[in-house]
Amino acid sequence: MHMFVPTTFVVALVMTILSTVCWGSFANTFKLTKNYRFELYYWDYAIGIFSISVVLALTMGSTPSGDTSFLNNVRSASLANLVFAMIGGFIVVLSYAIQPRGNAWLLGLGVAMAVLAVILVGKSYAQLQGTGAKVPRKGVIVCIVSGFLMGTFAPFVTRAMTSTRALTPYTTAVFFTLASLLCCFVFNIYLMKKPLVGEPVSFSAYFKAPASYHALGLLGGAIWGLGTVFNFVAASLVGVAISYAIGQASPMIAAAWAYLFGRSFATQAGVRGFTWRECSCVIWQR
Repeated sequence: MHMFVPTTFVVALVMTILSTVCWGSFANTFKLTKNYRFELYYWDYAIGIFSISVVLALTMGSTPSGDTSFLNNVRSASLANLVFAMIGGFIVVLSYAIQPRGNAWLLGLGVAMAVLAVILVGKSYAQLQGTGAKVPRKGVIVCIVSGFLMGTFAPFVTRAMTSTRALTPYTTAVFFTLASLLCCFVFNIYLMKKPLVGEPVSFSAYFKAPASYHALGLLGGAIWGLGTVFNFVAASLVGVAISYAIGQASPMIAAAWAYLFGRSFATQAGVRGFTWRECSCVIWQR
């Protein structure tokens, strides 16, 4: 064996569940900062997701060295597949059409979980409206566009991992996260100058931030990156569509964290804990 890949369905399923937990948990690191701009946090986060991908590619993805080890795979892979990995993809259903691997019922279950997560977020929005809090239209539009973009990467990843001179899941993750890091030098710089919320922020604020904030950003990126690598590796057995569909249940994990944190903080302060309904509003506002 030249890299670690799941050989049984159970192992692959566990990896997809772990990826869901990671995707739903990374934001906790940002919540531990105080009055810190997300645009600044994102620099360390992007470095974190790329770094963990490289580490896993050089370890789990190169055990021992062979034709499919990370560095050898980069040398032998098609340039087009490297580009596809960096572009990202299109939609879950399209990725299943490209790589019709796995049980269609399991894909349906993953999609159902994702739909349930969307419904919960929708109820969060409705409850937030009921509290009288103002929800800007810009925020709704950004969420819609972001959701569309997040759903567009899967088929490109599928193409990169299944065509001639394909990439291994570890190589795919490295170039996928590399593109995410490179994007920061265009879009994050723009958003620092013209933020969606708040006043413009400069790089000087990033360098003045406490070291703990940078560590939290790196940790958040490492958590998300670990989930992404596990998702791609599991996809080598069950297919990208199924693996990604299950991973999209991550908002439910985020809701669970908010609920647990709310109760914990409330207990320490000697006050009433958050309910699920109140917790959903917090998630929407974050």
